[in-house]
Amino acid sequence: MTNRLADTLSPYLRAHADNPVDWYPWGEEAFAEARRRDVPLLISIGYSTCHWCHVMARESFADPETAARINEGFVAVKVDREEHPQVDGAYMAAASAFTQNLGWPLTVFATPRGRTFFAGTYWPPEARPPMPAFRDVLAAVGEAWTLRRVQAEESADAVTDALTRAAEATPSELPDVVAIATAAESIAQREDQQFGGFGGAPKFPVATTLRFLQHPLVREGAPEAGASAGRALAAMTRSDLRDADGGFFRYATQRDWTVPHYERMLTDNAQLLDVARDAGEEDLVRGIVSFLTGVLQRDGGGFGAAQDSESWVEGARSEGGYYRRALPERAGLAPPAVDGKVITGWNGLAIGALARAGATFGERSWIDAAASAADEVLRVNRDADGALVRASFEGRASAAVATAADRGLLADGLFALALATGEATWAVAARGILDDALEGTAGEDPLLSAQGIAASPDQTDGDLPSDAAAVAGAALTAWWLGAGDRYRAAAVSTVSMLAARALEQPFAHGTLLRVAAGLAIPPRQLVVVTGARDSALGLAGRGADAEVVAVVAPDQARAFTDAGFSLFEGKDAVAERAYDCRAFVCRLPVSDPAEVSIGR
Repeated sequence: MTNRLADTLSPYLRAHADNPVDWYPWGEEAFAEARRRDVPLLISIGYSTCHWCHVMARESFADPETAARINEGFVAVKVDREEHPQVDGAYMAAASAFTQNLGWPLTVFATPRGRTFFAGTYWPPEARPPMPAFRDVLAAVGEAWTLRRVQAEESADAVTDALTRAAEATPSELPDVVAIATAAESIAQREDQQFGGFGGAPKFPVATTLRFLQHPLVREGAPEAGASAGRALAAMTRSDLRDADGGFFRYATQRDWTVPHYERMLTDNAQLLDVARDAGEEDLVRGIVSFLTGVLQRDGGGFGAAQDSESWVEGARSEGGYYRRALPERAGLAPPAVDGKVITGWNGLAIGALARAGATFGERSWIDAAASAADEVLRVNRDADGALVRASFEGRASAAVATAADRGLLADGLFALALATGEATWAVAARGILDDALEGTAGEDPLLSAQGIAASPDQTDGDLPSDAAAVAGAALTAWWLGAGDRYRAAAVSTVSMLAARALEQPFAHGTLLRVAAGLAIPPRQLVVVTGARDSALGLAGRGADAEVVAVVAPDQARAFTDAGFSLFEGKDAVAERAYDCRAFVCRLPVSDPAEVSIGR
């Protein structure tokens, strides 16, 4: 058997390299082999810090008898969902036609064209009613393919066509202040009045939703809905969801935030850093920053994707055992492994959050950490032609394409870094990446496209912003900085296209609704021109509630102007001036820190 996974970039795939299953990585080779043998594809999707992925690997994929059945009847494909999010999104949507219990590991049976005719998640090695044994599932699927193939293919085509139609959207009006406030109130109706947060078990941080509820429009137009975000954050902070070192776990399996699922994701913690900063919770901010920089940040500067839930404790593999120990008791234990993949968009989230937090609290080291990550992503996460790719690992770039969300989130993070440092070069890099996304050069997975499978069946937020919302958010930031009205128009176009769905299902569209809120009210743009970033005027500006807070030296203001960011135009002549603007209309500049309004 050819070992095809050992030299892949993904730590998740490498962990399966010694399985007796004849795995293929995601690619045309697997599809060609399925066509040659005329057998279905078994597509197994997971990620390296997924507990139940580890369990199924130990129980089934490492078992020679089960592996023999897979090899005989299928072409087996192993996919890292973090490296190939479009593949995961497409097959997760297809799986919803067969099961309501969605999650990972995701196990998909597809025709040689990649179209799903059956799917599920974890199956045990022996039947545990109502779950059948995985071997019985393999036998049943094999029988269906052999005896009822026409029906299987028709079902697969019907699912694919239905998802393609579901991805279509019709433009509507841009939501106004009232509609956005009503959407926030609808979300607040789902608040758990007893334990905080939203919904029942399992309970997630839903950081994208919290960020929307923190928007000034919601705070003013739907204050009770806005307050629900603070209550959720407070509940999570004092719960088992937060580890003793300051980082947050993925979710809680119980409604009262107990019994966490112990993996710790970059996506959650980067976004919760922004939530904590907006809430003014400095101690919480410092704890999350400590986790990001002390645990997830890699030697090259980029941030790893996640820390595992499992580790070795007293000679046995333990799920959560390390985290259940008090901090002093952990000193003698090997910590759970970190998946060192440096994912482009996820690092964009961390870069932006660290830059904003560092600027707000005057912590230059946090801004430096963000800059180190930005340097690595911009340098390493490139293909041979210089285009951004999805991820890298230990300095090696993935072949997977960067998604639109990767580009949007990285661009927005770089804009934040430009404001935190006063360096226009970061904003120029951000604008170039954003332009690529707006021009449609952020590629879709070529294999999905070749099979006519929609890579993004919907544009809802999952554990991070959707493709459309991420790009629209970066475009809105570009407009705030004075990059041109075309960026606002791009944000308006995206929001209008998806507004009807977002207002119908606001909980699933937090990022898009936050962009809509940013379009519905005039932005506050505060530019402080000072000879020293830690001057009294600069300090006063950094604490202001505004969409844009820029503390720059006169020469930096000129650099932004020369680079095409008109917000800074005419603000470079004299130091020690603060310009308070609303949608580019500025009040008379002031030089007294006491005259810089903290509130809006």
